[in-house]
Amino acid sequence: MAGEGRRSEDRDRIAGVRITHPDRVLYPEQGVTKRELAEYYAELADRILPHVAGRPLSVVRCPRGREKACFYQKHRGEGFDQAVGGVEVEEKDGTVATYLTVDDRAGLVALVQAGVLEIHPWGARGDRLDRPDRLIFDLDPGPGVAWPAVIEAARRLHRRLDALGLGSFARTTGGKGLHVVSPLDRRAGWDRLKRFARAVAEAVVEADPDHFTATASKSERGGRIFIDWLRNARGATAIASYSTRARSGAPVATPLTWEELPNLDSPSAYTVANLRPRLAALTADPWEGFFDLRQSITREMEDRLGIPG
Repeated sequence: MAGEGRRSEDRDRIAGVRITHPDRVLYPEQGVTKRELAEYYAELADRILPHVAGRPLSVVRCPRGREKACFYQKHRGEGFDQAVGGVEVEEKDGTVATYLTVDDRAGLVALVQAGVLEIHPWGARGDRLDRPDRLIFDLDPGPGVAWPAVIEAARRLHRRLDALGLGSFARTTGGKGLHVVSPLDRRAGWDRLKRFARAVAEAVVEADPDHFTATASKSERGGRIFIDWLRNARGATAIASYSTRARSGAPVATPLTWEELPNLDSPSAYTVANLRPRLAALTADPWEGFFDLRQSITREMEDRLGIPG
């Protein structure tokens, strides 16, 4: 009997982390269990970690599954395995708090052990929190906006950034919209990044005010796509590539190539169930070159957008 217990415990240990209640169903519609979700993160760790390792994280925890009580958490407290680390962050009031961070496969699995269903990293790494390394736009469709319009919005934003001299990449959010992301060298600070992001969004709105808004107000969003540039502020986060969402269907935020985007059926097309077959069928990383692209916000770009010097 003792040997049987040890074998059971070994089955419930993934990447060195013991998974308690491994058969607990976290996504009732798909029957995805805690063990299966831990296996998903362990298997995809090499793809996920470059997007989250060493960054402060905000997470969505649903310890009893996505249909039960869920809550956001960013500070490291009790309830986390030692594989989940911490990074010191100065808060707005000047106090210092320890934020969640992970660095390896065990850390990702330990998040699942704590009931985490969503991982939202900062746009900066812990060693230089004052220097963001990505520009992120979240295209959030208002009521009455069809999915093909969101795809065309992402392509339009891609062309706008390309004309400025910034390469960009697309991903589903696992929600209603799409992200357009540009990697950056760590030169500009948060204030400069935020001004630039706002100016880009407003330029798109100015060109087509009937279909876009850069204002978060709900009253402005009927029939329009909100170009959310507010993700580009210190402390703001965005869902990580390959993170699951605490939504029906177990959707996953999924990197895409620009070529495949027009054929995407829905913003939640990829899930825990079908993402791995997709990745196995690919001949190249959809975001190939993302981490090798060297680019920065320049004074020339700002001048073209009318940003004061």
